[in-house]
Amino acid sequence: MNIVSMRALQCTTVMVSVLLAGAWPTSANACSSCGCTLNSDWSSQGYSVSSGLRMDIREDYFDQDQLRSGTHSVDRSSLDIPNEQEVQQRTLNRNTIAALDYSPSRLWGVRVEVPYYNRFHTTIAEGDDEISTSHSKGIGDVRLTARYQGFSPDLSWGIQAGLKLPTGATDVLFESGPQAGEQVDRGLQPGTGTTDVLLGVYNFGNLGAHLGYYAQALLQQPLNSNDGFKPGTGLNLNFGVRYLHAGNIVPQLQFNVRMEGRETGSSSDHDNSGATFAYLSPGVTVALSSRIQAFSFLQVPVYQKVNGLQLQPGRFLSLGMHFSF
Repeated sequence: MNIVSMRALQCTTVMVSVLLAGAWPTSANACSSCGCTLNSDWSSQGYSVSSGLRMDIREDYFDQDQLRSGTHSVDRSSLDIPNEQEVQQRTLNRNTIAALDYSPSRLWGVRVEVPYYNRFHTTIAEGDDEISTSHSKGIGDVRLTARYQGFSPDLSWGIQAGLKLPTGATDVLFESGPQAGEQVDRGLQPGTGTTDVLLGVYNFGNLGAHLGYYAQALLQQPLNSNDGFKPGTGLNLNFGVRYLHAGNIVPQLQFNVRMEGRETGSSSDHDNSGATFAYLSPGVTVALSSRIQAFSFLQVPVYQKVNGLQLQPGRFLSLGMHFSF
């Protein structure tokens, strides 16, 4: 099977993903990276050799209800209340990401992603004995990327470069409880307030007659700080395979790794930020027509190591649609 025909059998979470997916991206204190590491769509991410306009819509659902430290879960009943540190209860995420992707030629492409966050958070702050709650809704930080894949005759190697812009709010307040009127942790805000550079490399191709694969590494490096807050450097490593001879139904499996550094600055939660995660993500893409595909993925952690105390989800659910014009 040639690469052009590979493109017809698209892959992975396009825009109704792990609500994250997320996947792709960590702690309730350091949730600036909260979300899914799942690769949304091979074609619209650049794993394609055709030109044209594409649109994605993805929903990510994930419930951060597991308190963890290091590689282990923490029993909240073992912690004294009030406590000398924050004891988080739950962070429920229902996030939507919309994207437009345009390839003026087979070698070049550009993409814009606009996230919308719907995040409900409960916690017992340091020194408090009652729960405080917040509910943030709004546009997050927009991502703009460009790609080039003219390094090999089959166009299977490519690079990505772009920016994450500080378009999301950073001033969400607690709505109830002892912390009512106080600012929610910076890592839980819809935006980080920083401009981040995005740099990536990818490769895709076939593994024999029936399997397609892709591999990707993507670095996210903040360029500045905002009001005493700077998120940690993030690195995503993704590898995926898909079965290409099942008609309109394409089974897929991804292995995703996320590594992130600690937050820094006077407004950061340095001690309770930074982590390493690995996930297995089985899923399926269904071709509804020649121009429309739907997908569903379940992302399950197989390794988690966090600094301090952080909330983590037990799974990520991802659903989405991909449209070609």
